[in-house]
Amino acid sequence: MKIKEIVALLKKQENPRNIAGMARFGIRAKNTLGISIPVLRALAKKIGKDHQLAFQLWRTEIHEARLLAGFIADPKLVTAKQMDSWVRDFDSWDICDQVCSNLFDKTPWAYQKAKQWVKDKREYVRRAGFVMMAVMSVHDKKATDKQFRPFFPLIVKYSTDERNFVKKAVNWALRQIGKSKPGLQKTAVALAKKLAASDSKAARWNGKDALRELSR
Repeated sequence: MKIKEIVALLKKQENPRNIAGMARFGIRAKNTLGISIPVLRALAKKIGKDHQLAFQLWRTEIHEARLLAGFIADPKLVTAKQMDSWVRDFDSWDICDQVCSNLFDKTPWAYQKAKQWVKDKREYVRRAGFVMMAVMSVHDKKATDKQFRPFFPLIVKYSTDERNFVKKAVNWALRQIGKSKPGLQKTAVALAKKLAASDSKAARWNGKDALRELSR
């Protein structure tokens, strides 16, 4: 399929009601068509992996086209430069989460970028780093506990970030690592207790919320 054909197909499925619903969940309405993820996944399956087409879709700046780009891009062809370029374009949590969990976490630079991005002050770049930590703990079946230990100091350091989409990603990373990596569960619980006793409101929330799930 050609880029013009796909864009026309996407625009034909524009759903104003869904756009309004997405906005209520913090997803921007600009350049958004209101097409559901299952519909986009079905289209991605029909297209198959096409890295060049993914770049063309990304450049349209259409919300759903960028989601589709994340589905059809080939992780074997993704470069570190592309990852940094795309992450700078993230402007909503769903673009961030879908691209990280369907594409970026499967690249050779996944662990490196997770540690790099959390140090960035931009909201969705920092979120991307913590989302990577969370999804890699589930998707990377060959990963060792040693690969995840360096994430704990970063979780502590940025647990004080009050921004909602960062705070929830920090929490997600802590919970998911603790659940997915049995060898790190005690460490995750201890860290959650430490955060729960913090002077920072955001850190306390992160600690208490994570502790409720990890304690089970």
